[in-house]
Amino acid sequence: MKLSRRQVLHGAAAAPLAAALPRFAVAELALGGATLRTVSDGHLTLPAEFIFGPMPQDALAPLRAEFGLTGPQLTPECNLALFEDGETRVLFDVGSGPDFMPSAGTITDSLAALGLSPEDITHVAFTHAHPDHIWGLLDDFGDPLFTQAQYFMGRREWDYWWNPETVTTIGEARAAFAVGARRRMEVIENSVTLFDDGAEILPGIAAMASFGHTPGHMSFEVRQGSDAALVIGDAIGNHHVAFRQPDWESGSDQDGATAAATRTALLDRLATEQMPFVGFHLPNGGIGRAARDGAGYRFIPGG
Repeated sequence: MKLSRRQVLHGAAAAPLAAALPRFAVAELALGGATLRTVSDGHLTLPAEFIFGPMPQDALAPLRAEFGLTGPQLTPECNLALFEDGETRVLFDVGSGPDFMPSAGTITDSLAALGLSPEDITHVAFTHAHPDHIWGLLDDFGDPLFTQAQYFMGRREWDYWWNPETVTTIGEARAAFAVGARRRMEVIENSVTLFDDGAEILPGIAAMASFGHTPGHMSFEVRQGSDAALVIGDAIGNHHVAFRQPDWESGSDQDGATAAATRTALLDRLATEQMPFVGFHLPNGGIGRAARDGAGYRFIPGG
């Protein structure tokens, strides 16, 4: 099922603003002497078919019932990972900003609850350039928000959104995504460092390709001594079908087949190594672990 941007945003506008998530840090994980926590950027409100449309509906129905997802909308959390080691403050993605959905874009309030401002962020590393991950780069007036930060984005992701042909090939429902990404990338063009799979972008932070959700989607392994965690962005986009049936293609992924293969391999690694991870749209603040559950997996909140 193809959904237009108007349909997506109409669903968002219909959601009561009172349902917005609390604007503060919502989960935390110690990594050696450093801290990896999540800060809320609110939540999205999406038509359920945006994710469920391509899936086998008969097999999907009992899963939707089990997780209480029988309604027409989904309201996934938006959890930005924030790494602090006493010298650097690395924010992974920047949220939606003021121009995407009224239920999202709360990152400045969440930072303020920690006694921080956008100017305190030393580095920003992007998993990908969808609106809820990069539109928060600009404030209400269209000016850069994270004025003291150095920026990092995967070369493949940058090239995809920078390409002027993307807006005409991405499809009508996502054309505005391409325009919005390019506008924000132009602001940081002279201050961004591009990297490839496996690069150590900062001491203890290594990039790991997790393509499919977008053509150049990146995850990041954050390691301090013997402690490590993965920041996975939208490589695993929810706590229900993505875990139970990782091989099912999701309508939220730009390349469904590649994303499913990435998700399956990633869950196998996470469950085998019992490595904690941060998922942008996972519940309870997004930090958790994966456990095998029959032929699939389940999400266990907490570090």
